[in-house]
Amino acid sequence: MLRAGGIVLGGSLVSGSATAAGGDGSTTLTLLSYNDIQTAAAEDKKFPRLVTLIEQRRAAADGPVVVVGGGDEVGPHALSPISQWRAPVDVLNKVGPDADVIGNHEFDYGFDAISNVTEDSEFPWLATNLVDSETGEAFDGTESERIVERGGVKVGLIGLADEGATTGKTNIDFEAEGVTIEDFTETGPAEAKRLKEEEDVDAVVALAHTGIDDAENLAEADADDDIDVVVVGDDEQFYPPEAVDGSIISEARARAAYLSEIELTIEGGEVTAFDGQLIEVTDDIEKDPTASSIINDYRADVGLDEVIVEAETPLDATFGSNYHRETGYGNLITDAMRDRAEADVAITNAGGIRSDSVYGPGEITGGDIFNTLPFPNTLVTVELTGEELVETLASQIVTLESGTGQDLGEEISQQTSGVRFEWVPHEGVDEQIRDVRVGGEPLDPDGTYDVAVNSFMANGGSGYPLEDKPVIEATDELLVTLVVDYLRERDTVAPEPEGRAQRVDRDLPDASVTVDGNGKVVTQFDAPDDVQSVADDTVAVWTPDGEHVDAEHVAFGEGDETLVVRLDDGDLADTIEDAADGDEVSLNLYAEYESSEYDHVYFERSRLNADVAATVRRRGRGASGRGRAAPPGR
Repeated sequence: MLRAGGIVLGGSLVSGSATAAGGDGSTTLTLLSYNDIQTAAAEDKKFPRLVTLIEQRRAAADGPVVVVGGGDEVGPHALSPISQWRAPVDVLNKVGPDADVIGNHEFDYGFDAISNVTEDSEFPWLATNLVDSETGEAFDGTESERIVERGGVKVGLIGLADEGATTGKTNIDFEAEGVTIEDFTETGPAEAKRLKEEEDVDAVVALAHTGIDDAENLAEADADDDIDVVVVGDDEQFYPPEAVDGSIISEARARAAYLSEIELTIEGGEVTAFDGQLIEVTDDIEKDPTASSIINDYRADVGLDEVIVEAETPLDATFGSNYHRETGYGNLITDAMRDRAEADVAITNAGGIRSDSVYGPGEITGGDIFNTLPFPNTLVTVELTGEELVETLASQIVTLESGTGQDLGEEISQQTSGVRFEWVPHEGVDEQIRDVRVGGEPLDPDGTYDVAVNSFMANGGSGYPLEDKPVIEATDELLVTLVVDYLRERDTVAPEPEGRAQRVDRDLPDASVTVDGNGKVVTQFDAPDDVQSVADDTVAVWTPDGEHVDAEHVAFGEGDETLVVRLDDGDLADTIEDAADGDEVSLNLYAEYESSEYDHVYFERSRLNADVAATVRRRGRGASGRGRAAPPGR
């Protein structure tokens, strides 16, 4: 019988957890696990408290204890450019885990550095399905498996990674490095069976840097249920221990926020029951002094606690925001890149913005910026044609209809500067990137543009098609350093989204209006069939320069087929004040709406767009200023 526990807050266990049985021949083995320490490794906050919690749970266990990690422990973090893997490894040596697994961020410092990571670690790093292509054995510095004997119980530990955590998230050419990535759903169960049949282990624990979905696939593929526990890393989910297809699966979120504790009843050489929970790492848990000292000594070396700027708006470094839409902080980072490179455009990948936190408003320290940009990426400027720039932007779109889109919602997956565009996150559309402007001017498909990116992207990381593009300048300047320097030059910053990347689900017909600064501008559109209602407070008209005017009045009721939008002509004229009499200015109207077709995951509503051609009249004031939608012409 498998029985599962629940969520534990405040660092204390719920009652009813399994205890070592007396006299019945059974033993309770406690398995403690963490995963994806990442940015917490550079902060004297949760990581030292996690160290204390592990020691507390070791002491409280009524039976043998095994401690393991789920990978992505040594990066990325704010100290990466200075200490690389050393700060987190030094702290983990204090913990003394029985094993950890090689994840994609263990490759942050390059393939050759893995042997340095393993050499400095006083515990083994497992890579069961990443093998030397010639020998079939573990590649340099790693181990295929580890058997731990404790309290009369033998536990077999294996380490697995999927393609998403290897070729999908690194720039490593594993084939060129002589490493074969075996199918973890085949290698894992086969090695578990071998450990039980040949090594006579009582339990097998798979450290799987795969994410929950692939961990469940692993459990399903393990037909003989030889894998008893799957400790998961990579997708950073809050996943309390749960029985799935004969295995117990658990993931402790990330960044030292939780500790997974699973109590396994071992009887007759097998796991017969379990109780498990996630224990929150809270501020009332004392910090381990050695761990704090290690982190603070590294921080002092680089002055991470120095205030460098005052932020008047929040600097949003959360994954949800930066993957799905334009953010003020993404604008700040890419503005700094474009400024330093003197480039036309700057792009940075959403995955390069870390910490999953919001900083400010208020004082911002160097450590805050290092937390959000922890990779040792440098600034690179490449030359792209307009057509290649569109291809580059389109390479990052995740459509709503895709598997990832169904799980996480449609994504733009990047932040930009110097370029404005619309993105259409759906399958089967003619253009997923459209209406592109660089420096306020329409994109020239055959023209060339200087584009600043980071070195990870320039080498083809995250699927960017840049590896073979001409390099104008490849600097040794760290991305994080140039952003810090950019901020030091300013007393305050107040970055906000400004319409650089506009999401569009459906089109309205084009419209033509006259703008003379008097009265009102009214437009009327035939609405698409899936429009059920329109959110009045989201309707606005945007200029090519990123200025916008909110609608004064919106009319669209249930059963209506037309959308009527009214704007103040004076406000609209003010936003295009540089236009001369007779000029035609291309505007865009955007509106959010409830759709009968699209079921969004991240966004609250779908989004409409209409191209609006505004003819400017600086003379003859008093004209009506009215316009009506032209026939569809997209």
